Amino acid sequence: MCAGLAALILATLATPAGAQLGLPGGLDPLGAIDRTRTAVSDATEDVVDHSLSGVSTIVGDARQLAQDRLGRLRDFVAARRGSVDWDERHDPARAGELLLLDPDTQSLAQAADKGFGLIEQGEIAELGIAYARLATPRGEPLARAIADLRRTLPGREITADQLHFPSGAASAKTGASPIAASALPKGGTVGVIDGCIAGSDRLTAQGAFATGAPKASDHASAIASLLKGAGTARIYGADVYGTDPAGGNALAIARALGWMAAQRVPVVSISLVGPANPLLARSVAAARAKGIIVVAAVGNDGAAAPPAYPASYPGVVAVTGVDGRGRVLIEAGKAAHLDYAAPGADMTAQVPGKGRIGLRGTSFAAPLAAARIAARSGTGRGAAAVLQATDGEALSPSRRTGRGVLCMICRTGG
Repeated sequence: MCAGLAALILATLATPAGAQLGLPGGLDPLGAIDRTRTAVSDATEDVVDHSLSGVSTIVGDARQLAQDRLGRLRDFVAARRGSVDWDERHDPARAGELLLLDPDTQSLAQAADKGFGLIEQGEIAELGIAYARLATPRGEPLARAIADLRRTLPGREITADQLHFPSGAASAKTGASPIAASALPKGGTVGVIDGCIAGSDRLTAQGAFATGAPKASDHASAIASLLKGAGTARIYGADVYGTDPAGGNALAIARALGWMAAQRVPVVSISLVGPANPLLARSVAAARAKGIIVVAAVGNDGAAAPPAYPASYPGVVAVTGVDGRGRVLIEAGKAAHLDYAAPGADMTAQVPGKGRIGLRGTSFAAPLAAARIAARSGTGRGAAAVLQATDGEALSPSRRTGRGVLCMICRTGG
């Protein structure tokens, strides 16, 4: 059991049989920029373990970073034939499956007539979203199956179950500072949708949304360490990876959001990036309608990469990262909008079994922003009022930092 704490284990999401996940050459499972011009070394950890890989100084330009991203995705899909396939937009998604939103008896019967088998018909009850998982006809590539089903069911919302990747990694630097919010308001509750959190005394409950979950994740555990240092009182964790070769999929994240809503978590931090997905877009909108503030990282693939999701969904608090001198990280990605920046480098976190390690990436900026937002929530104010109050902490607002840098003082503890 992850973290050795009492974990709240939800029904595991059923998945098709597939090969066990192994690391393809050139892919950093935590979204680190592993083939920039002078960039990342030692990206050798297993994706399933969500381990933090070693990172050297990152230097490069936006075009190179975008090219590196494409190469990593090619390697990722090639190494997971049978578990991962390209969708119609050439994004990685769970192989052999499609999602049909708002299914009814007639649409399921029409799909079955065309060879699409029903795997599961379900509902994210807390968010009021119904879906069906459909198996594609045997041997048909995912992209072609999407086109075929959309022709069969015109006007229906049909999508692949795209994958999302963590966007941060460990640094070999030992001179970085721990996070401590001694001079700032503390408290609040933050939900973390990621891998499984281990070793955190702030963990209140943890849900499992993937095969093999909960499985301890260094990435998620580092995020929990940062939240504690930034003053967060309570943490809810949701493991959307487990040991699933297609972990981090849109359906898992949507279900995790539904669970967060059921737990009445006011602020949810998501340090994962992927393409737009209609099921996840609906889930984010429904969570926001319930008053949840969703905070997400913009990713580490550079400004020339496509906009990152969920950070780009309307109303999501999109967060970029800055280094110890307040400079936006060269590898920071982009979203359709930008709300805040927070420390994403030159800092450390405590990870069980590894001690205190250095961190780099927008993955680690998002939870720090979430911690500062959560410290202002829970007072009966709506999301807009909470963010307006949080703006009072933000430093140096600009086009590249949004409403400003949050938690910059946290790096040194005041």
